[in-house]
Order: sequence, then C-alpha cells, then structure tokens
Amino acid sequence: MARVSTYLNFSRDTEAAFNFYKTVFRTEFSAPIARFKDIPPQPGQPPLPAGDLDLVMHVALPILGGHELMGTDSPESMGLSVKQGNNVYLNLEPDTRAETERLFNALAEGGRIEMPLADMFWGAYFGSLTDKFGVKWMFNCTAKN
Repeated sequence: MARVSTYLNFSRDTEAAFNFYKTVFRTEFSAPIARFKDIPPQPGQPPLPAGDLDLVMHVALPILGGHELMGTDSPESMGLSVKQGNNVYLNLEPDTRAETERLFNALAEGGRIEMPLADMFWGAYFGSLTDKFGVKWMFNCTAKN
C-alpha cells in the first residue's frame, strides 16, 4: 500500500530528537535504530570515521493518523551539511517501480536530482531530488517490479 511520511535530517542529534518525540507522541520506534556502522561496505566508498559509526542511519516513529516520522544524521564526513530549510523531505513510497519512476521524473523536471533512482542495500528502489520550487522529495519503493 502506498504511503507518505516525513523525513527529518539532523547534524548529529537525531537520536536525542527522536527520543524526545517518543515522549511527546507516546509511541515506540517502528524498528530498532539503524546505525551507520550497519551499512555494508560499498565499492568505491571510503570507510566512515570512527566518530560517525554510531550515528543514526535510519529511525522511524509513528505519530498521528498512521503518519510516520523518519530521521537520519547527516555527517559532514559524507559531504552532507544540514541547514534550516534543507532538513525536511517528503518521503513517497509508491506501490510500483513504474509509478516511482513516473513521479520521480515528473518532480525532477526543472529541479535537481540529488540521488538517481537505484536499488539499495536495504532492499528498496531509492532516489531523492529537489523540485523546481525547492521542495525536497525522497522515494523508497519496496516493490520488485
């Protein structure tokens, strides 16, 4: 079933923020927190500094009305820089790869692709972009077709 969630990027305090949100919404994480040290080695990618390995790669927390708040740390060692205004994405999870590609290509028109759609180690077809109005979008399709 297709769904939409909100994805938040933090410099280094995702875990503190999400532990705070847990107390506010009185819910529990959807799954254990995934850490950068959990990422399998990627060809051509240098290893992360030891100080970044325990940072949050992904966390998800249900909040209201079936909506899920998701988050990650964005370490500078990966070339990322979080500033107010670039730290929120709308995360789309279409039912098919074809719909994912249609939406991705339509929203990318006149915008900037940050990460082209590709198969990822967590099993999803993933990509991200900023549309021509400056809105940030992520796509995470788990369908294999």
